[in-house]
Amino acid sequence: MFHNLKKGTVKELLFGIVVPSLVAFLIIAVGMVSTPSLIGLKYPLLEAIVIVGVPMLIGLIWNQWAGGASGFLLGSLYALYYSDQLYASQGRADISLLGNLVSAMLIGYIAGALSNRSTSYRRMLTAGVIAGIMGALIVIFVGLFSPILGETSMSGVLLAFLPRVLAGVIVPFIARAFLRHGASENKHI
Repeated sequence: MFHNLKKGTVKELLFGIVVPSLVAFLIIAVGMVSTPSLIGLKYPLLEAIVIVGVPMLIGLIWNQWAGGASGFLLGSLYALYYSDQLYASQGRADISLLGNLVSAMLIGYIAGALSNRSTSYRRMLTAGVIAGIMGALIVIFVGLFSPILGETSMSGVLLAFLPRVLAGVIVPFIARAFLRHGASENKHI
């Protein structure tokens, strides 16, 4: 099999097997380490990827309905996971989890609706940042009714906005790479 390697095959093996496997092991390693600083990093990172980045990416490269649906599904999974962790530690759930679910749906939908399948980075960037801002506003609003979170502090507002706006800047790069790679693959077929 390997004696017939073509120019593109090494690249395909690298990006098809090696890179995803390294990322998978990195995720597992972060999940297994239990130092307080890494535990403090796990939840915001999980939130940024699962309920911000992925719905935004799907909305940008597909459409608003796919972005909203993925936000609903991933937001539901995140809320279930987080509520299980919260219930185990405090014995109750919290309304702020609904904010995370609705924020994920809104981010995916707005990103898809505003980008409208455009390959323009500027349009994707605008859509991503606006989607991130709107998602953060939902999280902050619902957090006001949370008995656990209580009053929103300046650091809480920053923690709501920072990952969502950063994703709004970073995810369009990834979406554009997906779209360009897909376009170049279609030309080679």
